[in-house]
Amino acid sequence: MAQSPPLKDDLDIVIPTIRSLDFLEMWRPFFEPYHLIIIQDGDPTEVIRVPDGFDYEFYNRNDINRILGPRASCMPAAFPIWTLLVAKDPSGKEINALAQHLQNLLTGYPFSLREGVPTAVSHGRWLNIPDYDAPTQLVKPRERNSRYVDAVMTIPKGSLFPMCAMNLAFNRELIGPAIYFALTGNGQPIGRYDDMWAGWRVKVVCDHLNLGVKTGLPYVWHNKASNPFVNLKKEYNGLFWQEEIIPFFQSLVLPKECTTAQKCHIELSKQVKEKLGHLHPYFQTLGDAMETWIELWNEFNSPA
Repeated sequence: MAQSPPLKDDLDIVIPTIRSLDFLEMWRPFFEPYHLIIIQDGDPTEVIRVPDGFDYEFYNRNDINRILGPRASCMPAAFPIWTLLVAKDPSGKEINALAQHLQNLLTGYPFSLREGVPTAVSHGRWLNIPDYDAPTQLVKPRERNSRYVDAVMTIPKGSLFPMCAMNLAFNRELIGPAIYFALTGNGQPIGRYDDMWAGWRVKVVCDHLNLGVKTGLPYVWHNKASNPFVNLKKEYNGLFWQEEIIPFFQSLVLPKECTTAQKCHIELSKQVKEKLGHLHPYFQTLGDAMETWIELWNEFNSPA
């Protein structure tokens, strides 16, 4: 008797894309049993075809910005426990990245100091073209990552990490409200820091709530570098602001009353406005948006 795929009714796979989805054919054995949330992150007039046979919802950029990708699962139409984001450019090699992410999430920490700690975030890595900041990309244009390390590591408590959302899975029930990407895109003074911001935030919340974060396997293949000159324009403010943002997160202490991801998120929104607001009005707007996000989360996820 054939076994049902793990977490078949509790998993959403979120795929932001700016190009053809033909690569889904390579992933069909792994993705076809699950619900896909596909977000068109490019020209909304361009037609993107989804191969036949997949159960999916489709949104273009006019409907939902890429930074809302992980939040798509909060909409009334879908209430998964687990959410997985996948890279735009996986290689043709058949690797079951989905199974590895699930293994990471479903296993806790057997170590004596973290016994019984559940895993909230599984952060995968990239092979081939690295996702560098623009200055690094300009001085290392030909650098490629070919080092495959067959390991999954715990990110130590108290340490931040440079999270990329293109190969990421998380337990929505444990940490979903805290998966919040910084405001970016048209009209915003910063770009390409959205998932970095989310990673710093979620790590602080996980540490406070005694939840685990893993990185390493699974790897996916990345084969398209973005334009470093375009990226530099997006990153310019962030290169200066991060000199205060990173110490802010490193020294941030959440009160013991923050016992849920929602409460942690609200406290973070207050501290963002109070301690980073002097950098730019953007951080006041961001703090307000973080509070609005929790209002929406609570509304869509209420028992009613």
